[in-house]
Amino acid sequence: MKTTSTSGSRILKVLKAVKGYTLTGISNSAIAEGIDDSPSNVSRALSVLIEEGLVIKLDNGLFAHSIEMLRIAQAHVQHINNIQDRITETHQRIFSK
Repeated sequence: MKTTSTSGSRILKVLKAVKGYTLTGISNSAIAEGIDDSPSNVSRALSVLIEEGLVIKLDNGLFAHSIEMLRIAQAHVQHINNIQDRITETHQRIFSK
């Protein structure tokens, strides 16, 4: 049973395809080739991602994750670091006696 819409799935594939191109960007055609879809479908997905603030079009015409997307990633890293700090603190308490 397929629960993800075709367009929703495409949008997520495009978002993932932009990974690793934050500074240099990636072209519509390279994304299309990478996810095996048409450039027009990729353009529609990119429009949604841009509208939602997760992707930007760089001055060079290529696409990259937006600052908001990077903030989401950074929040994840910070959350993991906080959890790791709590684990370390608990570990130290257990073995300090």
